[in-house]
Amino acid sequence: MITTTHGTPYEPRNFNRHFAARCARAGVRYSKVHDTRRTCASLLVALDVHPQVAMQILRHSQIAVTMEVYSEVPSATTREALKRLEVSLDG
Repeated sequence: MITTTHGTPYEPRNFNRHFAARCARAGVRYSKVHDTRRTCASLLVALDVHPQVAMQILRHSQIAVTMEVYSEVPSATTREALKRLEVSLDG
């Protein structure tokens, strides 16, 4: 659950508006919030983060949800591309 600065739950519609505004301000393409969770899970798997750690980051109660529903196991080519991307982003 995500809360406002007053500690009350965000209304989903307001949160989505706020998220869209943040995307626009950052100059990135808008995608649904849930899609960002899938991307996060897939990147964690691609970066060889231990599944238990990924599960904790994504706040899942079962490892099967993290590994079967939210992640995609990348190919060796994908892993190499991610490593090259990491190097290019680091400087």
